[in-house]
Amino acid sequence: MEHDFYQKLRTDIRKWLQTKTGKSSKWSEYVLLAPDLFHLLAKLALDKEVPASEKAKIAGALAYFISPIDLIPEALFGPIGYLDDVALAAYVINSVMKNCDHSIVIRHWAGEQDVLELVRQIVDVGADMLGNKIWDKLKRMVT
Repeated sequence: MEHDFYQKLRTDIRKWLQTKTGKSSKWSEYVLLAPDLFHLLAKLALDKEVPASEKAKIAGALAYFISPIDLIPEALFGPIGYLDDVALAAYVINSVMKNCDHSIVIRHWAGEQDVLELVRQIVDVGADMLGNKIWDKLKRMVT
């Protein structure tokens, strides 16, 4: 399931990035991170060094990614609808970074950027990216 969802996600986002909307969105770089963040969550969920309390949050974020029902549904908004998934993933990964050795997160990161800085950046812009109401709802889902 991870592989199929991951590949579909990458394909959908690549296509969207070629459209006028994708090219002009100020949040495109964050939408592009969705597959890598999903992959990281899946790897963290399987890591024996991640505590059960963090794995519960990770499981919630993975379910949110896969679910067609969320605060910004992809079915209605296209790939820009992954912004809430990206923000929630970053929020949960940030929690893992606070409660575990950073090397665990770094070890599983498949992306090109510095994952620690990237996660902090997404968390910092979460309210601007989604609006305060949606950002606060997402954070409450995992706290």
